Amino acid sequence: MVHILGKVLPDSHLARHALTNFYGIGRYTAHRLCARMQIHDRCRVRELTPAQILNLTAFLSSPTSAPSAPKHPLASPSFIAPGPGKAPAAAPKPRIVEKDAAAQAQASTKRGDPLKTLKIETELKKEIRENIMHQRMIGSYVGRRHALSLPVRGQNTQTNAKTARKLNRLGRYN
Repeated sequence: MVHILGKVLPDSHLARHALTNFYGIGRYTAHRLCARMQIHDRCRVRELTPAQILNLTAFLSSPTSAPSAPKHPLASPSFIAPGPGKAPAAAPKPRIVEKDAAAQAQASTKRGDPLKTLKIETELKKEIRENIMHQRMIGSYVGRRHALSLPVRGQNTQTNAKTARKLNRLGRYN
């Protein structure tokens, strides 16, 4: 069993599926995290190296201060893997076009890194709670529906009202 930020990740689960145990991390975000930490899609939690676990913990605890993702893949696109027992074949070196630092900084701010703004667990719950309180405070339709504990996004309430009338009687806990 691996413990990351107080969550227990089962050994038999795939690493990308186990990451969804964190509130705020879905399948897509878990897949992106695994790609960033260079964790294979078929890697199980028990197969994670201590360095990978440490990197995951460091990133999830503070995504904004984590180092940026590598700009280039580990191998060039023209890399040819050697066969078993053979020396690696020399591939032609790809031509690298250098950009100036200002152009690189501008390109990185345009794209942005979606994982840098990642919020999980208590931070995300606090933000959601604040958004709901803001909606209630300004008196919007959504805020009123939240205050009355009714469905907010237009779900059918005709059948729910009958059930709510039954369950919300005063003498229910006698």
